[in-house]
Amino acid sequence: MKLIWLLPLLLAPTPTLVFAQSSKTTATAPAATQVKVAQGTLEGTTDNGLRVFKGVPFAAPPVGPLRWQIPQPVQAWTNVRPAKQFGPRAMQLPLFGDMSFRSNGVSEDCLYLNVWTPAKAGQKGLPVMVYFYGGGFQAGDGSEPRYDGASMARRGIVAVTVNYRLGVFGFFAHPELTKESPNQASGNYGFLDQTAALRWVQQNIAAFGGDPKQVTIAGESAGSMSVSAQMASPLSKTLFARAIGESGSMLNTGFGPLSLTEAEKNGVAFATSLGASSLATLRALPAQQVLEATGKPGAPRFGPILDNYFLVKKPAATFAAGEQAHVPLLVGWNSQEMGYQAMLGPEKPTVENYTKALQKQYGEQATEIQKLYPATTDTQVEQAATDLASDRFIAYSTWKWADAHLQTGGQPVYRYLYARPRPAMTPEMGNATAGLAGGVVKQEAGAPKAPPAKGAVHSAEIEYALGNLGSNKVYAWTPDDYKVSATLQSYFVNFIKTGNPNGAGLPSWPAAKAGDGAQVLRVDVNTRVEPDANRSRYLFLDQQASK
Repeated sequence: MKLIWLLPLLLAPTPTLVFAQSSKTTATAPAATQVKVAQGTLEGTTDNGLRVFKGVPFAAPPVGPLRWQIPQPVQAWTNVRPAKQFGPRAMQLPLFGDMSFRSNGVSEDCLYLNVWTPAKAGQKGLPVMVYFYGGGFQAGDGSEPRYDGASMARRGIVAVTVNYRLGVFGFFAHPELTKESPNQASGNYGFLDQTAALRWVQQNIAAFGGDPKQVTIAGESAGSMSVSAQMASPLSKTLFARAIGESGSMLNTGFGPLSLTEAEKNGVAFATSLGASSLATLRALPAQQVLEATGKPGAPRFGPILDNYFLVKKPAATFAAGEQAHVPLLVGWNSQEMGYQAMLGPEKPTVENYTKALQKQYGEQATEIQKLYPATTDTQVEQAATDLASDRFIAYSTWKWADAHLQTGGQPVYRYLYARPRPAMTPEMGNATAGLAGGVVKQEAGAPKAPPAKGAVHSAEIEYALGNLGSNKVYAWTPDDYKVSATLQSYFVNFIKTGNPNGAGLPSWPAAKAGDGAQVLRVDVNTRVEPDANRSRYLFLDQQASK
């Protein structure tokens, strides 16, 4: 199966909202807000019994000669360093309408993390969650309110969000970069940033009350793909004890990895478009100029690379060989990851149009795929096409990750399907409608309102899972939404603490079984376990991917 880049369909045209963090500090601070890490002393803030440290550097600023270099160590400091404000976010264009930031601008100098801890001074041994943001490896930031770590910290977890380089700054390969590298590799700087952050956590998290032996890595979309990549990489697979993936993996996905040769060709073409004949010239260009060039028609999309250093083989091959991190895995996806329009385009959802679309995409196998995604009446087409589009976009690759780890990982795998649609928007949103990525699209006053999503769209579960519904003022959350959030967050908390999501007051969630006996937790108002009814769909897509 030829998988395609579907992420551009998710773009919402609303501007990115930025909420500046106040830089005011008090003249004196209690000693409890100070923590000594390997590089020096940090001074954070308190928040309702929690200690919070923002903008903590975990690697040297990747600027100047360090642009497109593996992350370098942080230079030590002697004075107490304030950690009261989110650091700058990675260079990125304003792509997604559902992203709001509390960071102080955009910069190449972006390698910072944030820590929320319930631990008192001297307390140790708490489990740790390190969360990687989504955004297609093109956008996102650890300051986004939906990833805020306070709610998790109040449940007894040291929560960490991590910035990593994006787009051309995070995944740019070039023959000169490969030649200068001691590893004979280039690209994947974003993944290497994540690994550097995990090493920092191993070295320093005990100072915040965390247990370096109880680190869970987690993420959504590109963040989930990152979790699977960290599991597959020989550089990082010993740096964590558990893994959580929400909607996305690097196994048999249209998001890569590209071969190093192909990525280098893209890099040379991009450099030529900028008039840069050498690496030195490229590094001397202003970051904003380089960034803006990536938004021009015909510019390559910079993403994960099979660089023979961070990724030594395709992730699917690593998992097939059982060479991935052998850790418990909690993984799943949402019921409406993509709209039916990804299959039908502007055509109406009729049986005739659906059949034509399948014939165009699958040729002689159209009849077989139509049996797996059946629609015999026009009213059934929308759901069938939605299911197929969702599987092609991200559900199949996530299933592949779960299935492969189940076969060779030697550890429990817990699979979920998140099915709670978001509620209606608040009246203050006016005539806005939800975008395909969960973003918000403003419409003209007289425009007809789009029908609400029938399922859980891509990214819809984040605020529920991390206990952050209250930070999203777009939707009119109901008691049922808070019930779903309490359930899903409790599963996450239990898994982060023990490697098992089950606990008192929760519907039983058995570990998945291989083959046709697989079971899935359907997360909704009435959360329950169901047999995996769609395995045949994924086996078909698996055959397509292997061609």
